[in-house]
Amino acid sequence: MRLEELRSFEAVARLGHFTRAADELFLTQPSLSRQIQALESDLGATLFQRDRTGVAITTAGEALLPIARRMLADADAARQEMDELAGLRRGRIRLGAPPTLCVSVVAEVIAEFRRAHPGIDLHITEAGSRILVEALSEGALDLALTITRPNVRSDAAVERVPLFTEELVVASAADAPGVPDRLTITELAALPQVAFNRSYDLRVATDAAFEASGLTPTIAVEGAEMDAVLRFVARGIGVAVVPATVLLGRPELRGSPLGDPSLTRTVNLSRRAAVRASAAVAAIERTIFEVVAGLAHEDSGLGGRITPVGPSDHRS
Repeated sequence: MRLEELRSFEAVARLGHFTRAADELFLTQPSLSRQIQALESDLGATLFQRDRTGVAITTAGEALLPIARRMLADADAARQEMDELAGLRRGRIRLGAPPTLCVSVVAEVIAEFRRAHPGIDLHITEAGSRILVEALSEGALDLALTITRPNVRSDAAVERVPLFTEELVVASAADAPGVPDRLTITELAALPQVAFNRSYDLRVATDAAFEASGLTPTIAVEGAEMDAVLRFVARGIGVAVVPATVLLGRPELRGSPLGDPSLTRTVNLSRRAAVRASAAVAAIERTIFEVVAGLAHEDSGLGGRITPVGPSDHRS
């Protein structure tokens, strides 16, 4: 078995589609199919059942998948060890974050890190916290920023270091009339809102706050993703409840603190437990902590407080 074949197999199994897997791996579809066929021939087993709508993994494929992921993770670990020999002149980091952090903190981190270490390749995965923790556990990511989710059992394979807490604020167009400088949740419920897709933890938290207060919000637009929400708000279509950091570098928006009750969230630096970080990963961890410390001094213009949590626990 070749690593390239295992990587192709894992991508098809994860995405459930040959074309999407080929695009992710920068392969042509015929090349990807040949790799899968070679792997099946080598193992003497069919790994996928193919039909017009996509592919379904077979029992043999299900048995191979965790083994393949462990082998790929070990190969990546070996590559990281070799990267150590080159210092920080080359290397690769696989970083994950939810959409609300990709458009804010992660953008700042990448800008700072690339200035200092232009030779390090960065691969970003944008997904919800649950998916990111699974990816870390399987060795598909080196590092992730995740949101603390109540009543969710932790994964022993992943350790979480709290980074900061931040207030959720009411975002509105900078020139929008009729939005108070500070709102209660009752006042918020009366304003037209641009509501996130229900898959967002942010939507779940705000819906729970309205329900706990016995309120029904006024929805102008529902089901949008992060970029669309911010664009709609800037055009004056409605307001949206967002983390304070989302307003970084967005002068077209302003944030109003939300009180009675106030809402906050905790952001964590999540990483694989008992796995020594490569030099590149350790460097971006330091950059993350430095950026967060800087944000805490800039939160006055964001409408909500950003508070670093505890001492940074850097690993060597």
